[in-house]
Amino acid sequence: MTKLAQWLWGLALLGSTWAALTMGALGLELPLPCREVLWPLPAYLLVTAGCYALATVGYRVATFHDCEDAARELQSQIQEARADLARKGLRF
Repeated sequence: MTKLAQWLWGLALLGSTWAALTMGALGLELPLPCREVLWPLPAYLLVTAGCYALATVGYRVATFHDCEDAARELQSQIQEARADLARKGLRF
């Protein structure tokens, strides 16, 4: 099963549980405070997931390590490619 399928199954399970609880399909009579929290729960979860994603991207950008050896190697390959192209008549 792919990750997409796992996420879709999880969302379907949570969505159907939420719908069953909010629409009263299970025959449960939830107290008013629970129902007041249950209705906007998908929006809260969406905002929480967005905040988590933003924090994760920010952390990974802040802790990104430079690869100085790879940068030097890439620069030398660029110089070699330019020299090869210059030999073939391309002007920069």
